[in-house]
Amino acid sequence: MKPESVVIPLRKIHETAVVHPNARIGKDVEIGPYAVIGEHVLIGDGTQIGAHVVIDGWTSIGRNCVIFPSASIGGEPQDLKFRGEKSYVFIGDNTKIREFATINRATGEGEETRVGSNCLLMAYTHVAHNCVVGNHVVMSNAATLAGHVVVEDRAVIGGLAGVHQFVKIGRNTMVGGASKVVQDIPPFVIVDGHPAKVCGLNSVGISRAGVSDVARRNLKKAYKILYRSGLSLAQAIAVMEQDLESCEEVEHMLRFLRNAERGICRGRKDLND
Repeated sequence: MKPESVVIPLRKIHETAVVHPNARIGKDVEIGPYAVIGEHVLIGDGTQIGAHVVIDGWTSIGRNCVIFPSASIGGEPQDLKFRGEKSYVFIGDNTKIREFATINRATGEGEETRVGSNCLLMAYTHVAHNCVVGNHVVMSNAATLAGHVVVEDRAVIGGLAGVHQFVKIGRNTMVGGASKVVQDIPPFVIVDGHPAKVCGLNSVGISRAGVSDVARRNLKKAYKILYRSGLSLAQAIAVMEQDLESCEEVEHMLRFLRNAERGICRGRKDLND
């Protein structure tokens, strides 16, 4: 009886790379010189890993990612509460992680740190323990997320920006470079400063995301109610629920505002639309 053929995934692993025999490496994966891949790592098909990259812990990386030299993924969290428990990092497909970026696994047994698909994390960015980063997110050079931060889809975080632990950043937001973010940022706005203040609607980002004209008009009204009416957050939510035409974008903003636990970034009084 003829034995069944065994299909061996195509891989290009440099002779100096250290890959644990239990690591699961997909087909067409490239691993560069002196990279280190730990025992519990899973790397999806077509992913490219540069020289001196370290991937450790219970880390799962999706398909067709590109990880540039000297990035560190899946290391223990920089958290005094960590006691060596089993925790995870998950990274989606088609994400690029540039030089010296760091992504730490979570604190807490079975907890996880997540970065979505089609993201770009530039050089020296840091994603701390228990963060959840959505899809199509851009973090510019040396932007830093503290623990438990949530970043929704299509947010852009400028270089050298620092985000306080437990902060939530809404979708389609723009965070200015070197900003200090200590409160939640509602979706679809631009913030800047130290501490960060809202300085306008992210009209360009909204347009690029393909938001409809009707939704854009509603978001502009929502922004004026929230930041130009002088109402408290609770009052602004009530007016928005009453006065705005329902659409997915407005409903998303309302859900975000209702669940803002740290308060929201307020507006700059010296700026007008």
